Amino acid sequence: MKTIQLQAPGGPEVLELVDRPLPEPGAGHVRVSARAIGAGGPDVLIRNGTYKWMPPLPAVPGNELAGVVDAVGDGVTRLQVGDRVLVSARELPYRGGCYAEAVCVPESAPFVLPPSIGFDDAVSLGNFQLALALLASNGHLPAQCILVPGAAGGVATALVQIARARGLRVIGTASTDAKRAFALENGAHDVIGGDPRTLTVEVLRLTGGRGVDLAFDHIGGALFIACLRALAPSGMAVSYNILGGPPEGDVFGEMRQLLGRSLAIRTFSIHALDADAVQRRGLMEEAIRLMASARVRAPKATCFKLDDARRVHELLDSGGTLGKLVLHP
Repeated sequence: MKTIQLQAPGGPEVLELVDRPLPEPGAGHVRVSARAIGAGGPDVLIRNGTYKWMPPLPAVPGNELAGVVDAVGDGVTRLQVGDRVLVSARELPYRGGCYAEAVCVPESAPFVLPPSIGFDDAVSLGNFQLALALLASNGHLPAQCILVPGAAGGVATALVQIARARGLRVIGTASTDAKRAFALENGAHDVIGGDPRTLTVEVLRLTGGRGVDLAFDHIGGALFIACLRALAPSGMAVSYNILGGPPEGDVFGEMRQLLGRSLAIRTFSIHALDADAVQRRGLMEEAIRLMASARVRAPKATCFKLDDARRVHELLDSGGTLGKLVLHP
């Protein structure tokens, strides 16, 4: 079978198309024949060797695979041949492993997919699972309005849709007209520019001077301080990545200057749920229900052949893609 792997970290050029024997499921395992494979940011981290949960080399990237069970090992009772399923690497011992025509996994790992969710859409479910976890990270404090920087991104798009489905007002940011249109199409109520120098003023203008209850920042740098300043009283800024580097300036000093608002900061990683299978799987099952009922929808997929993994990673590195990138075996 065809598999994409890397022998050593590096750029897209380290991704190699290799032939491996078709794996056979052992006792308690099932084999899933891939129909769609998601490509995203964690795959890039695996490729360049900076992922904190890096699989051993030679490594196979890929964290989401949707397909059909085509073989089962001894003792398997939960799944059967023909079941449509989603494999998420969050349920496996190592991240990655899904850039392949087929994978063998413990029968407890896959999620059964209803007929209403297509394979290309299913590989976006991990982003909705993460978005649900992010929205739960506020400790269930009441919220009316949230700020989502980079609202056209994968996780951000899921966050926008779920927040809107829950009746929250969503203010997003976008750096281009195309990204602004995409964010609005996916549910943002308002989309403003992402310049940290003007973001706070724009948010306060849109909220009548109150600010937002939650700000979900994956950029860091100067933007994080701008998010803090845009918070309403008792608001919280959630940092779930720092693509632009650590927050600039004295964060605690800024919070003391804003003491009258009683603000909070939380850092977030889905890996906090690595040891909590019940909560983690519950969030994915909720994401599946939301998509199956059409309360949220996967962003439009751009599809490539598995052989084109290098090209897909070039697009991921460029940061200019909209929607989900999907590999077809």
